[in-house]
Amino acid sequence: MASSRKRVSSSLMTLVVLAGIGGLSWFGAREAADFMERRSEAQVRSVLADAGQDWVGVRSDGLQVLLSGTAPSEVERFRAMTQAGTVVDSSRIVDDMTVAAVDAALPPAFKVELLRNDEGISLIGLVPASTDRAALVETLQNETAAPKVADLLENADYPAPENWDAAITYGLRAAQLTPHAKISIAAGAVSIEALAESRAEKGRLEMELNRSLPASVKLETNISAPRPVMAPFTLRFMIDEQGARFDACAADHEEGRERILAAAMRAGVKGTPGCALALGAPAPEWADAAVAVIGAVAALQQGTVTISDADIALTVPAGVERSDFDKVVANLERALPAVFSLNAHLEEASDAPAGPAEFVATMSAGREMAMRGRITDQQMREAVDSFARARFASVQDSLRSDGNTPGGWTVRVIAGLEALDGLEKGSVKVSPETIELSGDSGDPRAAEHAAAALSKRLGAGAKYQLSIRYDRRLDPALALPDGKECVNRLNIIMSEAAIGFEPNRSTIAGDPTETLDRLAKVMGDCADFQIEAGGHTDSQGSEGFNADLSRSRAQALVRAMSDAGIDVTNMTSRGYGESQPIASNDTEEGREENRRIEFRLISEQPVRSEPLPAPVTVEGTTGEVPEPDPDVEIHMQTEEAPEAEEEMAGPDLPPAKMNPGAAPATVGASEEFQALDEREENIRLPVQTPDDGTPRPAPRPGTAEGGGESGDGNIEQSEATEE
Repeated sequence: MASSRKRVSSSLMTLVVLAGIGGLSWFGAREAADFMERRSEAQVRSVLADAGQDWVGVRSDGLQVLLSGTAPSEVERFRAMTQAGTVVDSSRIVDDMTVAAVDAALPPAFKVELLRNDEGISLIGLVPASTDRAALVETLQNETAAPKVADLLENADYPAPENWDAAITYGLRAAQLTPHAKISIAAGAVSIEALAESRAEKGRLEMELNRSLPASVKLETNISAPRPVMAPFTLRFMIDEQGARFDACAADHEEGRERILAAAMRAGVKGTPGCALALGAPAPEWADAAVAVIGAVAALQQGTVTISDADIALTVPAGVERSDFDKVVANLERALPAVFSLNAHLEEASDAPAGPAEFVATMSAGREMAMRGRITDQQMREAVDSFARARFASVQDSLRSDGNTPGGWTVRVIAGLEALDGLEKGSVKVSPETIELSGDSGDPRAAEHAAAALSKRLGAGAKYQLSIRYDRRLDPALALPDGKECVNRLNIIMSEAAIGFEPNRSTIAGDPTETLDRLAKVMGDCADFQIEAGGHTDSQGSEGFNADLSRSRAQALVRAMSDAGIDVTNMTSRGYGESQPIASNDTEEGREENRRIEFRLISEQPVRSEPLPAPVTVEGTTGEVPEPDPDVEIHMQTEEAPEAEEEMAGPDLPPAKMNPGAAPATVGASEEFQALDEREENIRLPVQTPDDGTPRPAPRPGTAEGGGESGDGNIEQSEATEE
């Protein structure tokens, strides 16, 4: 019995112990689970609060985390789930959230970008599904001469917004009027960025766009016009007591304008100076020349410089040291592109002691003459002025009387003018020691003719220096056409051409080979001129369509010329539509005449992409006719210069022939020259230096030694011979 009681008691104790252990385990597990629930809930609440999602309710249920609440959108609901998953396992998260009711979706922002250029028209953007896209494309094809219309639109199944149709209709109208444009179309608003062909065309386009604008459409425009043509191409810069400034400024491209303006501001120009972009620059290096001359004036801190096409005139007032002036001019001559020619002058103070006598005459390409320097007296001035006006298109006289000029000074001046008359443009400087002649000529032996002319007028003993450059375009023997003649020849070819175009299209019909061959022959001598190919139509069709068609046809012709190997670098194209008829549009014959391509000269100055050949430089004394330089002969043959037909005959050679277009010497001029013979007592002959270095007077007119070829008294006789 006792043994049985012991076993029962032992079993009860075991049960009690086990029950205690089990209770402790349950209590521990419960506490652990509660801890996990509280911790997970706190972590989820914290991360959602940091994300700004306070609308989410968080509740723990065992190991599960229940998310509740109303999400503003499906996106926010998803974000809440994602944020909670960063702190607890996503498998423990229970989504008990709802999404707020969504209002009816708003229509998207409908917009069309209409891009138009020479290649065609592109439609890009989003339109309502109700938009008739095929009709849009058909309208553009029928009302413009665009080569193609590309439909790159997308649509959305929403109703069209208010004023959408009015904006689309107006945008299509604007596309008909503007050949180069970006047109942005939205509901009730149109924005246009366009390029007009001229300032007049810009004004006409703006007026037409505003006139056809519906009241329900808001318009924004940004229309720019191309650069104007400037002839001559001019820049004038000065520094004086009023400061640095431009009187005129032109640039041939944007980068060049920025360089010119930067140079002007470095020279002291205040504010932001203006400089017009224009067509007609004589050479691609225009900006290089402009920057160089502005820098020269800035270095001297006073003076005026003018560039007119390729001629540069630098005038510096008295007060600048001669050494500084010479240094700046030398640097400027080295910096200038070879196409440009420089004439620099340092003025003398009026109250300063008279320096050496000097006479300078400059002749431009239009045979316009400017003379400055000293002359013996008023009567001699009138004689020289009359002599110059008989030979040059216009004369500006800034001569000063100086009774201390050397003997025979007037004859030396007239000899210099006579030699200068044989050039197309240039300058002559007469001093007591020498005569310096420089310039351009179309005569490959112009230096020899100038030397012979000086010899004929002055006789032996006077020194000269010639620097004459041969320009094949000025050579009458080559018969190269000028700009006007080039355009005339091109237009004659087009009037006789079989080139045609397909109806209402810019595609060339037929075989243009023969016409292109003829155009190539002309352009071989004319490619350096700036020429415009203008297209014209009759009045049938809309104005916008005709403008497009005419421009496209002109472009097609220029493109065909380029494909045929013709140099069209300096050729542009433009469409005039029906605006310039040459015949009535009421008949078929008149309409056919109005459908044409017509060439127009933009600038009479050729564009030089390469410098002219180096000048032929000769030094010697009159009485010596220089022998032809073999190297020069080779160079001239390379330039296709014709061989001179006449042989030089030393001092017996008659004076060089003058420009055929120059007026003959007038009777009044001869009478004035006769007065020189009557005033021998006031005429001092030039001093000659024999080989022994002893000065002696030059022979008097009419003596055996002088041969009657020097002295003022011979002027009338020479003039009569030339007349």
